[in-house]
Amino acid sequence: MSPRDTSTGSVLEQMVIPALDHGGYRCRTQVSIGVRPGGGAHKVDVLAERDGRAWIISLKWQQVSGTAEQKVPFEVICLAEAVRSGPYERAYLVLGGRGWSLREFYVGDGLRRYLTGTDNVSILNLEDFVARANQGNL
Repeated sequence: MSPRDTSTGSVLEQMVIPALDHGGYRCRTQVSIGVRPGGGAHKVDVLAERDGRAWIISLKWQQVSGTAEQKVPFEVICLAEAVRSGPYERAYLVLGGRGWSLREFYVGDGLRRYLTGTDNVSILNLEDFVARANQGNL
């Protein structure tokens, strides 16, 4: 079995960071923010800060169909808990790439019915997040 290509995550960061910069946010990448529910370190892809406020941004790239889709609900749970227990305004889960068969379900708030207490997490496609970030509208 060949090793997984995880370089697509850094490519996604390189697409999002300039939009956040343009929107007036200061960004840090790969930031440890505590422990995930059930244990294990919780490291986020981007922490955006502006005017004394902070937003968590988790980036998921799915170029071809695979298991990333199955990880989305747990990621939402982890992000919601981090916002609830930390000094964060909200969290964003950004889905990039064309390999998502459940993208419309996720960005259309399909998980809300199944995951209560996650209103502080928004799931967006890459284009919608970049538009929001560019305008400084997180």
